[in-house]
Amino acid sequence: MATETNKILGMNERIQKLRQQSVSTVPTISIERAVLMTEAYQKYQGKVSIPVLRALSFKHLCENKTVVILDGELIVGERGPQPQSAPTYPELCCHTVEDFEIMDKREKIFFKVSDEARKIQEEMIIPFWKGKAIRDLIMEQMTPKWHDCYEAGIFTEFMEQRAPGHTVCDDKIYHKGMLDFKAEIKEQLDKLDFINDFEAYDKQEQLKAMDIACDALIIFGKRHAKLAREMAAECTDEKRKAELSKIAEICEWVPANAPRTFHEALQMYWFVHLGVITELNTWDAFCPGHLDQHLNPFYQNEIAAGTLTRESAMELLESFWIKFNNQPAPPKVGITLKESATYTDFCNINIGGMKADGSDGVCDVSYLLLDVIKDMRLLQPSTNVQISKKNPDKFIMEAGKVIREGMGFPSVFNHDAVVKELLLQGKSLEDARKGGTSGCVEVGAFGKEAYILTGYFNMVKVLEITLHNGTDPRTGKKIGLETGDPRNFKTMDDLMEAFKKQIAYFIDVDIRGNNVIEKLYAKNMPSPFMSVIIEDCITKGKDYNAGGARYNSRYIQFVGLGSITDCFSSIKKHIFDEKTLTMEKMLTILAADFQGYEKERQIFLNKTPKYGNDDDAADSLIMGAFEIIYELVNGRPTPNGGQYRVEMLPTTCHVYFGSVIGATPDGRKAGVALSEGISPVQGADRCGPTAVIKSAAKLDQLRTGGALLNQKFSPGVLEGETGLEGLKNLIRAYFCMDGHHIQFNVVDSNMLRDAQYHPENYNDLIVRVAGYSDYFNNLTAELQNEIILRTEQQGF
Repeated sequence: MATETNKILGMNERIQKLRQQSVSTVPTISIERAVLMTEAYQKYQGKVSIPVLRALSFKHLCENKTVVILDGELIVGERGPQPQSAPTYPELCCHTVEDFEIMDKREKIFFKVSDEARKIQEEMIIPFWKGKAIRDLIMEQMTPKWHDCYEAGIFTEFMEQRAPGHTVCDDKIYHKGMLDFKAEIKEQLDKLDFINDFEAYDKQEQLKAMDIACDALIIFGKRHAKLAREMAAECTDEKRKAELSKIAEICEWVPANAPRTFHEALQMYWFVHLGVITELNTWDAFCPGHLDQHLNPFYQNEIAAGTLTRESAMELLESFWIKFNNQPAPPKVGITLKESATYTDFCNINIGGMKADGSDGVCDVSYLLLDVIKDMRLLQPSTNVQISKKNPDKFIMEAGKVIREGMGFPSVFNHDAVVKELLLQGKSLEDARKGGTSGCVEVGAFGKEAYILTGYFNMVKVLEITLHNGTDPRTGKKIGLETGDPRNFKTMDDLMEAFKKQIAYFIDVDIRGNNVIEKLYAKNMPSPFMSVIIEDCITKGKDYNAGGARYNSRYIQFVGLGSITDCFSSIKKHIFDEKTLTMEKMLTILAADFQGYEKERQIFLNKTPKYGNDDDAADSLIMGAFEIIYELVNGRPTPNGGQYRVEMLPTTCHVYFGSVIGATPDGRKAGVALSEGISPVQGADRCGPTAVIKSAAKLDQLRTGGALLNQKFSPGVLEGETGLEGLKNLIRAYFCMDGHHIQFNVVDSNMLRDAQYHPENYNDLIVRVAGYSDYFNNLTAELQNEIILRTEQQGF
């Protein structure tokens, strides 16, 4: 484990101080946004259209929320009134007083809540929003079947506490300011045809809302300029006075106008970022996309002109990194917390890849960003490298040097595969090349697509219900179809047919709910500011949440693919092929949670083909399971003109989903976490990393919207040039087989066990969880154990 001293060697004193402030500040709840939002609704609701109401509310926030410029910082602006201060969004989820108490007292991912905040929530916020918040509307509109499935852990729902988002910035904000967007909006308003276009009024209201939203962000920037001038006037340190004066000039210029310098470009993006996450608590939060490619023209121009050095650019980027880390994900409770128990808000910066013309996208800023990641060692922002055949091996080797630091950063994506995936989804070649990944592993056309995650889906729970003829054995409640007593199944095909019927039923229940929720957001919760910066929303006069983006996708994230494959493998081998067990005996063993049946459990664990070992007997089953869900989901229409897609990622939901499932035929005991992403079951991959990637590559990942593969390496494996060369070759080989993504924990399991017993010695230990990294001490014991149990590869 690197020491704190080693970590800060690359930082100057300013950055060290700001970083320390960011990592040491205790997260708190800010009630300010909730108060301002309530004030705006009390003033405007019922007097203007809903889009304009949302825009005026956003403007009220930008006019009145606290602005702060921290001592020494170069990039300015916070979501809350101070670092690590998280606002609430009562129009989406109006937290109860009990929720506040839980947030304040819980051991992990807590937010301290002041007595004043509790009082305001109880006396002002709850009385106004109760029954009006989106979460209340969702729960009221869902069917009893949906509620049964949700409570049983069949699926989760992202948008019962957070808003649709999951979109990424392209390069338009580096060429246009808010005044330019206002001009485009005016042009579309002037074109409206109220005689022949019966949607003209709706378009008018949406465009008016976008125009107000542009004004709001300009106001927000100028408020920072005013504060910087005031601080400069009182500052006695001449160096800091000059910095504050420069900040004032920058904030006067952006976001109203397009940035002209490297510093202005970073500040422009940050104001836009804050605009998106202030307007709504989008899940995932906004993301800069191909930051290296966006910034490189500014960098090259200023390096040539002598107005910027590599060191000053590094300092600005490190200041920028700290701004992300200052913003914890908005507070979550209940199942939403269980599916994503982390402070990280999933802003995932893409580095490398290719340009719109298909050429190598790696540039000087790409390498600069790798140095920033290595220096900063922060949870946020998440980072990834996009690897194409066009990229030089040197880029992978440099990324490998950061990976072997053991933070789980950066994750690694196959940009060539990403482009193919987007083309299969109907994107243009240029939009596909300029796209990439965000959140955990999800693909999208940057700046042009709403690719929204709907929630996680528990494949293994569906198998459990299939094995009990539609009944949830945990509760005894019949929530599925009666697909037959499994004791009467004669062949594996009989079981698979029953499973397919069950999962089709539960997917239909899930999608029906998703479609209702999509319409609720389109009608009641437009996002006019985010609509300004996503392509085609202005030209269509349609909101982002109503299908205004050029492309619209809805992802269902399937969890437990490795687990269900090994379950199928065990049933097939021991019951139907070799007939060493009956289904009756299998069910008896599982009901007993293997108590008294350890011999049979060891057979399931050690005498069964397992996914992740390049064994076709198991790998053919994962392909079959994928075909079932793909056929049932891919291409299904959504109410606002989008299509459903399939992807495989869990965040922390594989732990929650495991907690609602009894013992399973793969030898897993009741309550234990499932496999995550398309990774093998923890400890089941015993033939080395090349066998893992060969198994994973048999899955047609190009037909997904993302597939997450985790690997854990002993630190010694990646030592020296030989270790880096091996890592590079593993990545290249997997990507030659059209693998989508791979990421690495480079950590000693014995050290992780010691960290469980002596957490005080490991406050800065970062590990890769799923599509994100987190402090090991922030993880639940169940999640810590799941990471420890992953196979620790000892070589290539």
